[in-house]
Amino acid sequence: MKLIANVIGATGLVGKQLVKQLLEHTEFEKVRIFVRRDSGIKHPKLEQQIVDFNDEKSWKKRLTGDVLFSALGTTLKQAGGQQNQYAIDFTLNYNFAKIAKENGIKRYVLISSMSANSKAKLFCPRMKGELDDAVKDLLFNDLSILRPGPLAGVREEKRLGEIIAFPIIGLISKFILPRYRPIQDSIVASAMINVVLSPQKNTQIWEAEAIFTLAKEK
Repeated sequence: MKLIANVIGATGLVGKQLVKQLLEHTEFEKVRIFVRRDSGIKHPKLEQQIVDFNDEKSWKKRLTGDVLFSALGTTLKQAGGQQNQYAIDFTLNYNFAKIAKENGIKRYVLISSMSANSKAKLFCPRMKGELDDAVKDLLFNDLSILRPGPLAGVREEKRLGEIIAFPIIGLISKFILPRYRPIQDSIVASAMINVVLSPQKNTQIWEAEAIFTLAKEK
């Protein structure tokens, strides 16, 4: 049976790669994306839903199918403060996951962070950890949480820190700390798809290095 996929965060770094691969994949008959504005993507399998993310009524009944993929997230700079980032990274993600479960979607795949920990002192790792814990409590039939290392790919917004740091991180991770190896957006997207095609049931957490292996599985 062909699958119907839902994607939030479809216009982000990993989200774009995920949508591209889903549209090309024969196991998926429909790819439904939830976006704030026209994504510009055209494909016979694509169903684009332009919604107000903060207005649950604008998307609640449209969230149906087999799986919800979340690549939704922002940065502190883009959000303009911790409160705004929390509203996107935690609240919007959680609301979509909650409604997906209520609407009978059995599989949920979330991009988290390598440093996610609900007891962390730093804001971002704590926020990511709180989301991981919250979606676990929703009791999806099949929940997969991916915690990649630094994400690499072509961004619309160039980040000076990443341009400087990635070559250094790559060198260090190669010889000392492999779990910090930067991971390409396309590899994370492939791993997200593979966890759906080989469901484990219950909750699976895939840490940084395991995602490289997962992306190679068929």
